[in-house]
Amino acid sequence: MRAFRMTDWGSVPSHAEVPEPVPGPGQVLVRVAGCGLCRSDLTMRQMPRAVGERLGWRMPFTLGHETAGWVAAPAADLAEGTAVALAATASCGRCWFCVRGLESGCPHGLTGRGYGRDGGLAEFVLADRRGVLPLGGLDPRHAGPLTDAGATAYHAVRRAVPRVVPGGTAVVVGAGGLGAFAVQFLRVLTAARVLAVDPDPARRAYAEEAGAHETLPGVDRLRRIGADAVLDFVGTDETIAAGIAAVRPGGAYGLIGSAGGRLDRPWFGTLPRDGEVYTFQGSAIADAQEVIALAGAGLIRNQVEEFAFEKTEEAYDRLASGTLTGRAVVLLQ
Repeated sequence: MRAFRMTDWGSVPSHAEVPEPVPGPGQVLVRVAGCGLCRSDLTMRQMPRAVGERLGWRMPFTLGHETAGWVAAPAADLAEGTAVALAATASCGRCWFCVRGLESGCPHGLTGRGYGRDGGLAEFVLADRRGVLPLGGLDPRHAGPLTDAGATAYHAVRRAVPRVVPGGTAVVVGAGGLGAFAVQFLRVLTAARVLAVDPDPARRAYAEEAGAHETLPGVDRLRRIGADAVLDFVGTDETIAAGIAAVRPGGAYGLIGSAGGRLDRPWFGTLPRDGEVYTFQGSAIADAQEVIALAGAGLIRNQVEEFAFEKTEEAYDRLASGTLTGRAVVLLQ
């Protein structure tokens, strides 16, 4: 079958022909309809061998962790042809975190489908039954981003919601793929005024279409906001400092962006008084299920740009250049 794979440490991924996978006990074989691309895929090209092997990654492997398609053969309670999406965050289902619905904290979560194991940029992929999520009437060609970009943004918003009061203000820093989802979730789940920050005019326009009440080109004006919650999908020194400063006492600051920024100030007197500051990676299966339900009810939109499988390199180039407003999805069928 066709696949798009990392072939070695520090290599450039490429198209390849590989054997179709054979499901084992508890596994579901999925015929892939579409697979979303993520910026984390780009960082895998620079993954040092020592770090990857310490995480348990194995080369070569197929990229792609935002995957949806159809059940290829009857499995457990799933009929052949059922439209499904696959939970993006890897988890064991047995540890202290997983049994409490905190899969994003699972110690096994740093190695998974599309990051160290064969992922969804192929005609077929395997998944454990617990992470196979029926889509109902949603189109599996476009649903993959709901499981990662959507679910991760939803996890961030769900954490912040208890701190957001009716009539308050919630700020989304970075209105790209995840941030645009966060704007929509804030509109659905709160009665707050939603402000989106992004230097790109096209992304600001998209954020307004997605429901933002106001947009800003930069974070310099945030200090005067007094926000109930700031969700930072960028994570530079500048956005962290401005985001923390913008939170009112008792509010929340969530760091989701992985740009590697620091807060070079004393924590005491700088962090929001009696507030909450948190960061995380990934999401829980319940997050993905609820995002799928919101999309199925027509309460959120999932803007994607389609690319043929043969154009996968072009799709990654567009992702790297920052010229996408929604999510790039590679079609396999």
